[in-house]
Amino acid sequence: MSKLSTETVGIRYTGRAALNRDPQDDRLEFTCPHCGTVGSKPARRPHSEYHFSDGFVQDLHGEMSACRGCKRVLRIVPVVMLHDQDEKRRFKAFFATELMGSNN
Repeated sequence: MSKLSTETVGIRYTGRAALNRDPQDDRLEFTCPHCGTVGSKPARRPHSEYHFSDGFVQDLHGEMSACRGCKRVLRIVPVVMLHDQDEKRRFKAFFATELMGSNN
């Protein structure tokens, strides 16, 4: 029996967008679409595998993870790399509807 995974958007902060954390801690952040739990995991791909598409630098291959709240399998795709505060604001405005957890 295979488990179906749900897709969610992941965020990887670099440069000035990541000033509030340890520079060696390169993490990927995501929100579970089922329960709304915010999760993170170590980033797996190097920065060179990210490409510019849809106005952001993204990894369209994605990564897999499991939600620590509801234990469901998640496919994190796309993973968007944000470098500064302006990109952070633009990303939140662009993906605001997808980052909200569903109430169903």
